[in-house]
Amino acid sequence: MPQLTHLPADAPADDVFAVLARDGALILDDALPAAAVDALVAELKPYVDATPPGRDSFTGARTTRTGALVARSPRIRPLVMDPRILAQCDALLKPNCHRYHLHLAQLIRIMPGQPGQAIHRDRWAWGQHLPLAIEPQLNTIWALTDFTEANGATQVCPGSQAWPDDRVAAPEEIGRATMRKGSVLVYTGTVFHAGGANVLDDPGDGGADRWGLNITYSLGWLRQEENMYLSCPPQVAAGLEPELAALVGYAMSNYALGYYTPPLPPGEGPETVPPEYALGGAQADAEGSLGGAELLDAVRAAARKRREAAEALKPPATA
Repeated sequence: MPQLTHLPADAPADDVFAVLARDGALILDDALPAAAVDALVAELKPYVDATPPGRDSFTGARTTRTGALVARSPRIRPLVMDPRILAQCDALLKPNCHRYHLHLAQLIRIMPGQPGQAIHRDRWAWGQHLPLAIEPQLNTIWALTDFTEANGATQVCPGSQAWPDDRVAAPEEIGRATMRKGSVLVYTGTVFHAGGANVLDDPGDGGADRWGLNITYSLGWLRQEENMYLSCPPQVAAGLEPELAALVGYAMSNYALGYYTPPLPPGEGPETVPPEYALGGAQADAEGSLGGAELLDAVRAAARKRREAAEALKPPATA
């Protein structure tokens, strides 16, 4: 069985990314203090207890998925914005987008009696339309309980990013993301993985459940798996820190990507504004444009930089 690499929570970002690029997954140990985990569990528990299990073999008849967590749980907001994770988003996702955004935030509880999930790639949320050369997402699962082989620790195939989509993992190629409570599994959207089986006896009090906080980020020009504008509507997002609101999706993904028109009577509002206008924070120069002059200049600069890099790679002309 392959072993996932474990790094300390304060490992340098470059070291973390080197392992992520090589294996597609790794674990940062003890990233969250036990007291913070316990407080987060207490905040989420009423919602988790009220969540019904899945209705098919993939979502799991003994698994629950609780969402709308940015709106419901103030304690998860610092985890969504964790600089250690965002540094990996910058390295993995920014080469293919102007801005990345929050793809989903959900608590996955695997209860005793849940079989192992089918091995898959999270990028299949967009079908198989994107070339493998483009990595569309970065995922995390924060362990709010210990993750053990017995209670459903995530199955991961290290190094499987280059596999074709129809490749079937052999049992000896599947590792387990065993980790202590407070640690975090970091993995790409391309690595093959799945929820593990919880084979423990059920004590009836939830003590054998595996709790994993799944926080995922994706390229800003792709649709989010969780519809954040409904899970975290403007009246809620207006109370968030601006950086978090932008990460949720209340910001332009690129020039001309994400603006809207307030549906007001004639002459009573602007015609094109960025999403943050709904939160009361639009920049004046963005009104009436498709994102503002500053964003347009940034897009042009990025295009120019890519063009210059491509030119530099061309072989010199021969006489």
